[in-house]
Amino acid sequence: MCGGAQGAGAARTVLIFGDSLSAGYGLKPGQSWPDLLQHRLTDKGYGDVVVNASISGETSSGGVARLPRALQQHKPDIVILELGANDGLRGLPLSTVRGNLQSLINMALRSKSRVLLVGIQLPPNYGPQYTRSFRDLFAQLASEQHTALVPFLLEGVALNDTLMQADGLHPNAAGQPLLLDTVWAALLPMLAH
Repeated sequence: MCGGAQGAGAARTVLIFGDSLSAGYGLKPGQSWPDLLQHRLTDKGYGDVVVNASISGETSSGGVARLPRALQQHKPDIVILELGANDGLRGLPLSTVRGNLQSLINMALRSKSRVLLVGIQLPPNYGPQYTRSFRDLFAQLASEQHTALVPFLLEGVALNDTLMQADGLHPNAAGQPLLLDTVWAALLPMLAH
């Protein structure tokens, strides 16, 4: 496997720091994309350990309060940062969301972690200007901070009723492998270093 599997003793920690989309909301244990990520890493011979520190309902400001302890406790090599959806659903000012995400990225980078920023998009009922600006925020931050980016976690899932829970916001168990594939495409190059 070219640039691939880590030898014994070279295990890295991948910290997933997100909200209900990563916390397994409405799913049975073992069904969430972070759980599936651990299985895929193991199956492909990586020694990496996934730590899922996601909390349903988490906001970017809550993340700013929680991340320092998580970084200190887990000393991750890679931080998958998946926050902002709950801010957007509450219509928080984009400057607030951007500032909080910027702080989260900076904390992770200062701790010598590499960052994979996971973007999210809002339903259209929040108005075209806010919806578009919110979507673009993630790509702008990733570009400015030179972090890896998943443009939209729910790509190919969000508008497919068969892959979503009844609330229309959270993917069901059938949608989780697709979320993993979306994240994996951005994460795989990071695993080669």
